[in-house]
Parts: sequence; C-alpha cells; structure tokens
Amino acid sequence: MLANNEPAGGRSRLREVSLAGSLLPWYDRHARDLPWRTGPHARARGIRPDPYHVWLSEIMLQQTTVATVKAYFERFTTRWPNITSLAAAEDADVMAAWAGLGYYARARNLLKCARAVAERGGFPQSEEELRDLPGIGPYTAAAIAAIAFDRQAGVMDGNVERVIARFHAIDTPLPGAKRSLKALVDAQTPATRPGDYAQAVMDLGATICSPKNPACGICPAMQNCAGRARGIAADLPVKAPKAAKPTRLGLAYLVRRQDGAWLLETRPPKGLLGGMLGWPSTEWSGDMPPDAPPLVADWQDPQLEVRHTFTHFHLRLALRIAQVPMAAAPIRGSFRPKAEFRPGDLPTLMRKAYDLAAPILLRD
Repeated sequence: MLANNEPAGGRSRLREVSLAGSLLPWYDRHARDLPWRTGPHARARGIRPDPYHVWLSEIMLQQTTVATVKAYFERFTTRWPNITSLAAAEDADVMAAWAGLGYYARARNLLKCARAVAERGGFPQSEEELRDLPGIGPYTAAAIAAIAFDRQAGVMDGNVERVIARFHAIDTPLPGAKRSLKALVDAQTPATRPGDYAQAVMDLGATICSPKNPACGICPAMQNCAGRARGIAADLPVKAPKAAKPTRLGLAYLVRRQDGAWLLETRPPKGLLGGMLGWPSTEWSGDMPPDAPPLVADWQDPQLEVRHTFTHFHLRLALRIAQVPMAAAPIRGSFRPKAEFRPGDLPTLMRKAYDLAAPILLRD
C-alpha cells in the first residue's frame, strides 16, 4: 500500500504517472552495454534479441552479479553458441563450466530446459508456456517474454522492486509488499517496447536508484517519485529482519595418489551442489558427524577449515588429507588423473578446500 501520509491527491496522481515516459528516452541514451543485450539502437534497426542469450543470461543472473556473469556468459556462448549445441552437451562439461557461479540447481535445470526447447524447436513466446519449462519461474518467464518477444509482461527483479517501492513510497515491509509491487509493475508496463522498458527499470536500479545512497538528483523519474518527495527514498524498500542462519559441520577428505591423481566424486543429482564434482565428505549437520573416510589411509588433520555460506546456513568443513600409493582402493569416488584435473572445474566450496590443502599435499 502507499504510505498513509502521502499528500492529498498524490496517491491517484502517482498511480497514473507512467515511468515509461521518462525512462525510455533515458534508456535510449544510457543503456548499459551488456554482452547478452540487444541495445535500443540495434533494436531500432530491426535487430531482434536472441531468445537463447536472454534466457541464458537471466538464469545466470539469478543471485549473481552482472560483473561475475559476463565472463561466464561469454565462455558459454563461445563453447555452445545456440540452444541446440547446449542441449547436446555432456552434463559433466556443463557442470564444470558452471563451477563458481553457485546455486547449482540452475545448471541442472539449464540442461533440462535446453533439451526441452531444442526438442520443441525453439522457445515459446508466452509467459504461460515459458513457465512450463524446467528452471523457469515467473520472473524469468516474464523477462524472456518481454525482452526477447516484446510481450507486455511485467518483469520484477530486485532492482525493479526497489525502484517501484521508492517511486510509489510503498513502506509495507518485504516480503509482504511483493504482491502490491508486482501489481504496480504489471500496471505500468507499456504495450510499446515492454522489453526495453523492463531493462530500463533494471538499469535505473543498478546505476542510479541503488540500494544505498541513490542518486536522486540525476534520476529521470525524480519529478514524480513519491519516495524522493517525502525524503525516504534511501530507506525503501523496508525489509523484515532476517532470521539468523544456523551453522552446519562436516568433514571433507582430500586424497592425492602417488602419480598425482586426486580422489573425487560426483555429488548426488539432487541437493546442494547436486551433480557437481567434489571431494568425498560426510553429511553436513548441526553436530560434527562421525568420521567416514573414502578409503584406508594414514589420514592427517592439518587443522584447516573451510567456511562457506549457503542461502539457508553457514558451513564449517574440517579437512582431512592423505597421500596414498598406487594400489589404494577407494570405496567412494574415483581417482582423476593429474592431466585431467582442473581445480577451476570445482564449485567454490570445493575449490576453497583445494586451495587450503594443496600446498601441503603438493609438497615433494
């Protein structure tokens, strides 16, 4: 809801004011140059966005910064330039290329979605059909529909949420305000250039209407912004306090064979880091779990611990290391030859463990 102490008459006026009228001319001049984006000048010349690029970037950008995604996007599109080539890729290759981006269920769904789209001969254009594809939720479906196909779909990510909350001075705490914000986003999305409009609001939130210290003085929408008028823009959106994250404990086992091979296992397809390559480990629980080494060895405790934070908990992973002879027979995982092992293929958590243990295990 709009703030109760908004000036009389302001509520209906602000509801009628269109952001598109001020943001689209600004976007035409200041649109960010992003590798997956077809800019407004290219679109004006009839160059259409590639739905594959729009989809891939939107999946990568979930919970990840633009700066991080740029390099991954360029590597992916160089190696798999279209949806057909990605659909034909080996699971292990895609998971390795995704390593470091986090939220690994996205990578599993990426392959499922690519194969589903390739099988049907291309991306559907409506939000409803897009939502039926693996890994595509309401936000991503709206983004693809609007940006790739010029459908009048209301796109709301974190940047858009912040812009709209400030523009309308909505002070209901999140997440309770999300439904009202989405209704405003839908109502204000224009029928003309909806994709450019969605990207304009995103760009405004990323560059001017930033989380802290918004640059209201240069904002193209400042004349009609209720948050600015009331002097509360920087305080919006209001967020409910987050619950404290619990801490889980576990053990990870790093083993190097005499010939330089490393003992690795592919994690189960479901769950955290599902389908990713990693070190054998115990369960992660509130209390330190019992020791569960993957083979018989002279295990050492190097007094090293990896600390990593997931969405819902913190993890403290104590390391155990061992050097083993050629005859070592693991009961879990398999040895990967030295020439085939690339630390960069590991997810961030496992790469942290390698970085700590490798200086010890690589000593001769």
